[in-house]
Amino acid sequence: MSDLRETRLEKAAALAQLGQGPYALRFEPSHCHAELQRLHADLPSGQERLAAVAVAGRVMTRRVMGKLAFFTLVDESGPIQLYLEKATLEAASPGAFGQLTSLVDAGDLIGVTGTLRRTDRGELSVKVSGWQMLSKALQPLPDKWHGLADVEKRYRQRYLDLIVSPHTRETFRRRARMVSAMRRWLDERGFLEIETPVLQSVPGGADARPFETHHNALDLPLTLRIATELHLKRLVVGGFERVYELGRIFRNEGVSTRHNPEFTSVEIYQAYADYHDMMDLTEQLISSACEQVCGDTRITYQGGEIDLTPPWRRATMHELVEQACGLDFHAFESRELAAAAMREKGLEVPELADSVGRLLNEAFEQTVEANLVQPTFVLDYPVEISPLARGHRSKEGLVERFELFIVGRETANAFSELIDPLDQRQRLEAQQRRRAVGDLDAQGVDEDFLHALEVGMPPPEGWASASTAWPCCSPTARRSVM
Repeated sequence: MSDLRETRLEKAAALAQLGQGPYALRFEPSHCHAELQRLHADLPSGQERLAAVAVAGRVMTRRVMGKLAFFTLVDESGPIQLYLEKATLEAASPGAFGQLTSLVDAGDLIGVTGTLRRTDRGELSVKVSGWQMLSKALQPLPDKWHGLADVEKRYRQRYLDLIVSPHTRETFRRRARMVSAMRRWLDERGFLEIETPVLQSVPGGADARPFETHHNALDLPLTLRIATELHLKRLVVGGFERVYELGRIFRNEGVSTRHNPEFTSVEIYQAYADYHDMMDLTEQLISSACEQVCGDTRITYQGGEIDLTPPWRRATMHELVEQACGLDFHAFESRELAAAAMREKGLEVPELADSVGRLLNEAFEQTVEANLVQPTFVLDYPVEISPLARGHRSKEGLVERFELFIVGRETANAFSELIDPLDQRQRLEAQQRRRAVGDLDAQGVDEDFLHALEVGMPPPEGWASASTAWPCCSPTARRSVM
């Protein structure tokens, strides 16, 4: 690698002597590559069009064959072939063909001018009459046949992955369009996007460990937010009836194929609604965004078809666990009985799962979650794992909460919000006690939030969904874009 870099440095010096950069200030393309492909789709093989064009991009491949050469140039829209003919290039600038073929490497960014020609093999090409080095690449690209095979390198040096992998670039485009589609859908229905604080004195709204920092001027310990929930609820208290935020969340916890310490979340709150209303909203929002971005509500994911056409399956956690492993958690009168039954089924029983409700959730995660491939609303969670949700109107020990699962992953989490400040205080204090005995993910008590509830909150429904961030040069980068 060091020898290759040294060779490229020598080429950069040679380009500088020729007045060719090697790092240009600007270049103005007349067309993107996809536009040329579209506008000149009717050009017959072996024919030329004399209208001048200018294109720019990164050289991905090069073939030099005597007095002819062919380069593949790629811009954001896609590839186009460069047809390099010695006679044409050197008619205007003697030596240009040799300079171009000897000093330009795969990975370099160049701009060219010329006319269009479709080769005898049917490839639309720019017949180059002039060229300019825009940026000399000192590092070579990954091998064109094997690509960027090192997964760690793909995520730590995401720019390399984007250069060599059209699929990754398309994933980024679709993710950006999905975010825009969700924003449009919410804005059109009267939801107002409001930014809430990233730095917080008391983290809350989720069971997660925060990143800790310090405000020097105030000499105040702070954390990065683990959720936007509690501040959005304050806005509902303040009179905003439909609010949301699409922003960054930070959780100081393990890294896996399903978790990133930094990711994007959207949280939505609607006053005077319950979790049934939010299930309807969830179906409409996700299916509409999918149709706008992918053209259909049926998509292919990892070789299988996912049908996002509403309505989606709805089932309670109790029902799903009983179907999966035969355990009816309604029948267990104590944690010990539930634990014994789980062990008989070969399931793990964590020590911190100190109630029947927590063991129900453990059984769900071990036997059900991974098998929920098609969109499924899992309803009615135990109160012990839902400290911010309203108690169920007819089922003791449960709350009005759902999580949406698609391809075995939690995609959204929502519940009828708890607005009773006394009940909320008791639940947060219970969480704080768990934290004191070793559950570092448990929430603490946010006194200002409790004060806001005592001012009075209209009954709202809340919804959250998360998407992983793209990790650029991150020391913990191990996960791709969702």
